[in-house]
Amino acid sequence: MKQSLLFLLVILSFSCKLEKKETALVNQNTSKELLFAKGFTIEKQDSGVTLITLKSPWPDAEKAFTYALVPKEKIHGVTLNKEAYDAIVAVPIEKVIVTSTTHIPALESLGVVNKLVGFPDTRYISSKETRALVETGKIKELGVNGALNTEMVIALQPDLVVGYSMNSENNNYETIQAAQIPVVYNGDWMEESPLGKAEWIKFFAAFFEKEKEADSYFLEIATAYQEAKALAKTATNKPRVISGAIYKDIWYLPGGKSWAAQFISDASANYIYNDNEERGSLSLSWESVLEKGQSADFWISPSQFTSYKTMLENSPHYQQFDAFKKRQVYSFAGTVGNTGGVIYYELAPNRPDLVLKDLIHIFHPELLPNYTPYFFKPLE
Repeated sequence: MKQSLLFLLVILSFSCKLEKKETALVNQNTSKELLFAKGFTIEKQDSGVTLITLKSPWPDAEKAFTYALVPKEKIHGVTLNKEAYDAIVAVPIEKVIVTSTTHIPALESLGVVNKLVGFPDTRYISSKETRALVETGKIKELGVNGALNTEMVIALQPDLVVGYSMNSENNNYETIQAAQIPVVYNGDWMEESPLGKAEWIKFFAAFFEKEKEADSYFLEIATAYQEAKALAKTATNKPRVISGAIYKDIWYLPGGKSWAAQFISDASANYIYNDNEERGSLSLSWESVLEKGQSADFWISPSQFTSYKTMLENSPHYQQFDAFKKRQVYSFAGTVGNTGGVIYYELAPNRPDLVLKDLIHIFHPELLPNYTPYFFKPLE
């Protein structure tokens, strides 16, 4: 009874605070405070122009990027120094090209996916709604992200191209910009917290003038996540968890301060490298992982593997781990769309609440007994 009461109080407190903060943000006319995202800022000026600043679109970026979003009815009445901005965009936009599957759920949630006219390597799109647009030819195939078909992009004449990059070498985007098509970078993948990634829906919303819809949607996601996190805290045990797999004799797994590690912690489990300070990934010998994680209770995200048979064929070392022996290995790799795209890569950054509930159900099934996992499934 005490645990249940505590849980209820935590949820009510969080929901009230978050709702009040969000309500205040919607009514602001200047700087729009973000709750979790660290990679960008939004500022609305008195002139009606919205400024979005990307702090770090890729690792070790040497400069920030600033974009000016100008309402169409004011585009000829506002004087801007073009040299001061990396892109000037008339909003709301009607035709957009995005370049990562993680961008798709944001467009769908805002009700603007019908404005998507092109995408690189459409086979990786898993969403049924967006796949229908691909199949009917409303979304054009644009090659691959690293080598966009710039001629097709220019022919489509989008109002905006939302790109992402691993570094500053972006010749394709420069070609598109030279054709007077605005290009903006999206850095959602650089965020370190689950809710930080999800809050990038507000980045997309500004280009479609859908800020209120984004605020409302994100409030639901954040509240659902915090409710699940509070529920996990009522668990009576904290199992030990390992992750990753071997590739060419090196075991790759999440760092102790990474996005993936945060999920495990929020699900009230102990990641074996939770004392590590790395925010990206770790590259270790299998012997060191065995020494630290042989007795772990669960194994989450073993690379691309979906069965114990294929894991064992890849490396006999796996059978030395208790989680493997006890058949407590879970993966999202087998949850795919109709054309083979892994749904987790597309949807998980936008729906961290579903990821967290999956893990709570795995680690503490008594807390969510009737829950059906969305991403993570036991290996075959």
